[in-house]
Amino acid sequence: MKINDIYSTIETLYNTFTKSEKKIADYTLSHREKIMYMSITELSDACSAGEASIFRFCKTLGLRGYQEFKIALANSISEDQSSQKIYSSIHEGDSLEEISEKVKNANLSAIENTYSLLDYEDLKTAAGYLLFADHIRFFGVGASYTTALEGHIKFLRITNKSSCTFDSHLQAMTASLMGEKEVAVIISFSGQTKDTVEVAMEAKKSGAKVIAITRYQKSPLAEYADVVLLTGAMEGPFQGGSTSAKVAQLYLLDLLYMQYYLHSFQESEINKEQTLQSVVPKLY
Repeated sequence: MKINDIYSTIETLYNTFTKSEKKIADYTLSHREKIMYMSITELSDACSAGEASIFRFCKTLGLRGYQEFKIALANSISEDQSSQKIYSSIHEGDSLEEISEKVKNANLSAIENTYSLLDYEDLKTAAGYLLFADHIRFFGVGASYTTALEGHIKFLRITNKSSCTFDSHLQAMTASLMGEKEVAVIISFSGQTKDTVEVAMEAKKSGAKVIAITRYQKSPLAEYADVVLLTGAMEGPFQGGSTSAKVAQLYLLDLLYMQYYLHSFQESEINKEQTLQSVVPKLY
């Protein structure tokens, strides 16, 4: 995780904060420029949190103290200034040109924020699970199911050990019968969807490896995951179906796919050519 993107870090860890830490986080996110020039005492007064709580908040973010926190804010502020329109809501009076720019910026921002949250060791571990698995099963419900299906289709081009099940009941049944050499790739923006969490629980009970692709580092889904890969789409957990959330998820799937491809290059090249040739007759 790249510490200079402090805002993404705060948003990712938000639901793990204590009540006092959430006060500090809320104030930080609402006063992005002002807080850089505040002493720890001034911030303490402004957000009604003790100085000790602010110090613990900084430590939770992986920083050594308040001064390093301010440096991280300064490193992010120029990018934040150029991104103010990115998180703007769509308003009734917006022109097509304004909407086009906002949607473009939201999608670009989703990838940038996801990139800033990358943990390369976790990515390598997840790719290793996929590479040595007997079978890879993709899971998701609602909008996340379409992402899971795209992940399955992507891997199906280079390996026959990929599958994706639509119905949530069938997903739970499938997960309960997974073996120790299988991997469940489970996609959920919030990490709080009951059906998805139950699939993760069943897969974990069966001994399978679980890779979670989600927005929140601490969530019910993450509790059952061997590896958590974080997305950076800037939305609430119940605003499902947005393109920016999907773009962030697909970006991580692309990284896993490329790692798998490069570490099984000859086999993947042969399989990709074979699957390509199978659909050539279907083209005009």
